[in-house]
Amino acid sequence: MARLLALFPLNLVVFPGEKLNLHIFEPRYRQLVRDCIQEGITFGIPPYLNNSVGQLGTEVKLLEVEKVYPSGEMDIRTQGVGVFRIREFYRQAPDKLYAAGKVEDIQDDAVGDPTLQARITEQVRRLYDILGLRKLLLDLPTDYRIFDVAHHLGMSQTQEYQLLAATSELERQELVREHLDQTLPVLMETERLKDRARLNGHFKNLTPPNF
Repeated sequence: MARLLALFPLNLVVFPGEKLNLHIFEPRYRQLVRDCIQEGITFGIPPYLNNSVGQLGTEVKLLEVEKVYPSGEMDIRTQGVGVFRIREFYRQAPDKLYAAGKVEDIQDDAVGDPTLQARITEQVRRLYDILGLRKLLLDLPTDYRIFDVAHHLGMSQTQEYQLLAATSELERQELVREHLDQTLPVLMETERLKDRARLNGHFKNLTPPNF
């Protein structure tokens, strides 16, 4: 069933469960934050990609206003709740400065494939090891969802939007597995070439061939 939701388009993809800190400076979005505080409303963040507002977005709730500046600007903390599809977009909500839309919630199947999860976990470990991001491994829970790691996989915004469009964890697992299958060999070859380049200019102890 469609409902009216305040919208805050941004040049990024937000995932359900993700915590996002925002600096609010435009009057229309300062008004939106005030409405969140006073009326307890949530708002949606649809990605602004290719010069247009995406049909899909993530509903977020205001967790905290971290700071209010003398100018009226604010630092806020938010968290993603769920994914929606925009049926009608309005540049301004009724009697408001900010945008809104008639949206429908998208139902999601959160059950993934344990075998595929184990394979992706190993791929993620190799990826973080190559990139020197071992600290992220310590923060990786055993029951993580794809949404929890999606921003740390080197995916493009278009690929992240495809993850947002997926309606099951299994579908997201397949997308990530395909991405890592393509990305890891390239990164490993790059590391091999970097190691070879480091040897250039150094004395090498090489065994000549017997012929």
